[in-house]
Amino acid sequence: MTSSRLATFTVNGTTRYGAVVKGGIVDLSTHFGRDYPSLREVIAANALPKLIEDAAKREPDYPIEAITWLPPIPSPEKIICIGVNYPDRNAEYKDGQDAPKYPSMFMRTPRSFVGHETPLVRPRASSQLDYEGELVIVIGKAGRHIKESAALDHIAAITLCNEGTLRDWIRHAKFNVTQGKNFDSTGSLGPWLVPYASESQIADIRLTTRVNGETRQDDRTGRLIFGFRYLINYISTFTTLVPGDVIVTGTPTGAGARFDPPRYLKPGDVVEVEADGVGILRNGVVDEA
Repeated sequence: MTSSRLATFTVNGTTRYGAVVKGGIVDLSTHFGRDYPSLREVIAANALPKLIEDAAKREPDYPIEAITWLPPIPSPEKIICIGVNYPDRNAEYKDGQDAPKYPSMFMRTPRSFVGHETPLVRPRASSQLDYEGELVIVIGKAGRHIKESAALDHIAAITLCNEGTLRDWIRHAKFNVTQGKNFDSTGSLGPWLVPYASESQIADIRLTTRVNGETRQDDRTGRLIFGFRYLINYISTFTTLVPGDVIVTGTPTGAGARFDPPRYLKPGDVVEVEADGVGILRNGVVDEA
């Protein structure tokens, strides 16, 4: 059903949310904004199905051209990113080590992400801006010490991420990648939320990344080293997951740093991250003003 894609956007300078339908976008914040100020509160109230049902009865309020896309969840409490989570990615490190026993992870700030069709910003501090296409799960139900058997019940929706990275800045210190992962406007999230329905929906999604039309990354979520159930179980061991939390689940082999010579992003490039059943997240690249 086309109206089962929910987005956050601005129109005439005001932030809204709504359903992406044929012919445009239905502004649901007009009707539900008092109860749910943002999609984060919609998710917390388990109201995604109610909004989708409502949107199906309405005509679009705006053409797509009239809106500016934002990351779907405004100000999530946590954006948790998983590193080295596809088998070939581990091999890319050429360090002779077996697949890791536990997932690598780091946090990102909301300010480090832009929405669909908004350019990524290559910062003045580095020319080594790289792309990483990833599937994202959005938490819908709070929990701590969540059992793997119940983990998927805590997912509200899925979306996409280009987890843009400054490669030289993730090497600045001995143990952390935080700096190179958090430059303002270097990554993107979106374009919209697709409500989670069943395990079969996410079990083996094909995920691809293209730069200027050339396929650079191509893998399937069925090959994740640490699957969705395990990630939710593991993360909820040390932190309480809450509605709207974003888990960026890892990128396949083929990022620009792995080419010889490396193929970093430059102004004018267009990056597209695509996943079956989700859509395409597209961003250009500009230099920092």
